[in-house]
Amino acid sequence: MSDPLEQNFQTPPPPPVAQTEPAAPRPTRMRPVAIGIFVLGLLVLVGGIAKFIPGGIGTGGALAFWGLVLFGLSFIPLPVIPDSEPPLSPIQKLIGIFFEPTRVFRNLRVHPHWVAAFVAIAVLSVVYTFTFTQRVTPERIVNHTIDKLGELGPPFAPPPDRLEAMRAQQLEDAKNPIQRAGTAAKTFVGAFCFTCVVAALYLLAVLAFGGRINFWQSLAVVFYAAVPVIAIQKILSLVILFIKSPDDIHPILGQETLIQDNLGILFKPADHPVLFVMATYIGVLSFYGLWLRARGLQSGGIRVNSSAAWGAAITLWVLGLVLATIATALFPTFIS
Repeated sequence: MSDPLEQNFQTPPPPPVAQTEPAAPRPTRMRPVAIGIFVLGLLVLVGGIAKFIPGGIGTGGALAFWGLVLFGLSFIPLPVIPDSEPPLSPIQKLIGIFFEPTRVFRNLRVHPHWVAAFVAIAVLSVVYTFTFTQRVTPERIVNHTIDKLGELGPPFAPPPDRLEAMRAQQLEDAKNPIQRAGTAAKTFVGAFCFTCVVAALYLLAVLAFGGRINFWQSLAVVFYAAVPVIAIQKILSLVILFIKSPDDIHPILGQETLIQDNLGILFKPADHPVLFVMATYIGVLSFYGLWLRARGLQSGGIRVNSSAAWGAAITLWVLGLVLATIATALFPTFIS
């Protein structure tokens, strides 16, 4: 006769298998590009050391550094968003950011692609800078810069003999097409690295306000939020550049924009440089850019509400205002 305890015994089911989330992908496609830029930078650097490429040391070093930065960024995970939508084309995003920015930012939340925006900003900036230099002339730009540097006095200004050597060298560089191409390349690298720092600050600010956003989402938002502002600035400034007399254009302040859409028109830079810089932050394009960044953080992040988005955007806006004010207070002569 069998034991009743054995008849009622049942083997317990196996424990449930823990479902692990799939590992977030990484932008590994950047690595061949990063390696190519690094190798190109080394070649230009060697050409500069051999005095075969004018200015090659600085340009090559900048390109090599850019390659290292891109390679390092390729290890940062991409966001994993379920039920993803198909990506918009670069043209759709560049046009849509003017008319339907929320749709573009929502698409960037899933597909944080930033290259098209970076290229658009770079092309607009290069075209305007080249035209500005041709219109205002390299001689006036260099002479004004060196003269203002001399007004700083020691310990910031070098001795007079070195100032004149710098003047001659900068004039020669400004007229050399290879040097100008190198300057444009260094500007690209500087703009990209600066934008990466800003994107990282936005990421930290969003986290501090209780939101959640991926670095690549933040970077894409910063780039695309800048496209409308920079496009309006550069295109209208190109028109103004040929309407105004070159003698009426400031050789330093005009390099950024010629649009006067802010309260800076109430102050003369030579008389009140600090107030002038502070007032330039209160304007139509400044607030438009602030709104775009807040909208982008809210729609382009993983989980960012309106309060966190606006808190992060305003915090970085105030930080930029403070840093610009401090820099102007230390070196006011350059905008006079």
